[in-house]
Amino acid sequence: MNGFEKYIPFVPQPIENRTWPDNVITQAPVWCSVDLRDGNQALVDPMNMEEKLAMFHMLVDEIGVKEVEIGFPSASDTDYEICRELIEGGHIPDDVTIQVLVQARPHLIKRTFEAIRGAKHVIFHFYNSTSTLQREVVFHTDVEGVKKIATDAADLIYEMSAEAIQSGVNLRYEYSPESFMGTEMDAAVEICAAVLDHLHADAEHPVILNLPTTVENCMPNQFADELEYFIRTLPGRERAIISLHPHNDRGTGVATTEMGLLAGADRVEACLFGNGERTGNVDIITVAMNMHVQGIDCGLDFSHMDRIIELYERCTKMHLPERQPYAGDLVFTAFSGSHQDAINKGFQYMEEAKTGKWMVPYLPIDPTDLGRAYEPVRINSQSGKGGAAFIMNHKFGFDMPKAMHAEFGEIVQRESDKEGVELKPDVLYRLFEEEYLKVDGPYRLISNRLGATVENGVAQSHFYGKLQHKDTVFEVSGDGNGPIDAFFNAIQGERMNRYQFIDYKEHAISQGSDSQAVAYIHLRTADGGDVFGVGMDHNISMASIKAIICAINRGKRIEAAHKQA
Repeated sequence: MNGFEKYIPFVPQPIENRTWPDNVITQAPVWCSVDLRDGNQALVDPMNMEEKLAMFHMLVDEIGVKEVEIGFPSASDTDYEICRELIEGGHIPDDVTIQVLVQARPHLIKRTFEAIRGAKHVIFHFYNSTSTLQREVVFHTDVEGVKKIATDAADLIYEMSAEAIQSGVNLRYEYSPESFMGTEMDAAVEICAAVLDHLHADAEHPVILNLPTTVENCMPNQFADELEYFIRTLPGRERAIISLHPHNDRGTGVATTEMGLLAGADRVEACLFGNGERTGNVDIITVAMNMHVQGIDCGLDFSHMDRIIELYERCTKMHLPERQPYAGDLVFTAFSGSHQDAINKGFQYMEEAKTGKWMVPYLPIDPTDLGRAYEPVRINSQSGKGGAAFIMNHKFGFDMPKAMHAEFGEIVQRESDKEGVELKPDVLYRLFEEEYLKVDGPYRLISNRLGATVENGVAQSHFYGKLQHKDTVFEVSGDGNGPIDAFFNAIQGERMNRYQFIDYKEHAISQGSDSQAVAYIHLRTADGGDVFGVGMDHNISMASIKAIICAINRGKRIEAAHKQA
């Protein structure tokens, strides 16, 4: 592929004795949602007032975000109006801080102060671009020039803050050297330190220094080097809260965020599902849930994921990809047979071990943590024998014996190959029903009577019944140490008895007074083949006998098919 020669490689920040690779994330950062600003401005159809309010309330009331950037009130009447509605309409909980963004320009700063009057908690976020490229291409200035833009804005904001603070606003400051990733680190430190000085920051009144990867142009580890160098070099680190605002141009926004936290960041600005300009902002859900599955309290609530998805898609008009981490339609799905089998065994192990720990292969998180309907296995031509059995168990309550999995799996595989599409659970049930529950011939049970006696402490079962084979009706009877043994003894001498009994399993398939028993019978044919039958009845003994007849009928059907072949 040609054209690569025109690109200028990123120059890494030299750093000695870096420490961030040995660090471990042990607690969640401060989260700030920028869905209503950065996310909204990237939409084809920006959210209207009703949609913004719905999004705001979901973020703060349901998810638990405590800092929300609500817009750019000096840039548009719409953003100004939403700011006023949130304040005047009483939408903002007392423990939530709204954040407003403004360029480092005097008339816009004044307009923003007008927008926030009456609010309780506000982060006043101002920015100007500092990167080498922006200085050269856009502003035609040097480091001193962009530093002066930043410090002049800081002076004006600090001066105008007095009235707002006196009126009761809990006002905090945030400064972003936009395109931080592309700024020489010594220049970034110089500019940010000057802003801290002009805002009179100290340990009791720290300023948020938001260090954005405005356009992701280096590897995550290189960003972490930049960040560690910046924090080491910044005078008065205690005066600053280090915040990240990662974008996803290289597709590594999550890695950039996590490595940035290792390098010392305290705070993250992000959007639901990674919405935002171009390839988007970092996904707050992925970063938070990555912590959750490491046993860290992420401080946010995503236990109602389906509702979050519904409101997000309705408000943004965006479609959530099926492979979106933690939330996509297919992320808790296994098509591969080996994966399906491992998932099934994982659940069996957890049931037996009872450790209270999540130990299911291929599923890094319990879907119920996200309020998702559990559907880890879906069936297509790549699926294995265990997947279909898993669905029949968890969806419909049929807990087939393991030896039967392969037989039913082959039935499902043939159907999948024939149709060439994913098979939904109702199709699997139809196949199971047709193959096992609706087998009607060549043998049919016309009538029967079961009895039991006890002699000298030994129980004896008795079976009497009428069976039909095609047009012939015949009577059979027999005794045995149980209903199954009695039935097999009853059919001695009939052509039905050319099968060896191998195994038997039974369980209830529903609860309550209307519960039915389901029985599985494993027989072996004269030529060594295995065949299974299933029977259902309110009487467990009759369920077993129905299962035997089903297995014999299926054996006859398979035998006839082999002869035709």
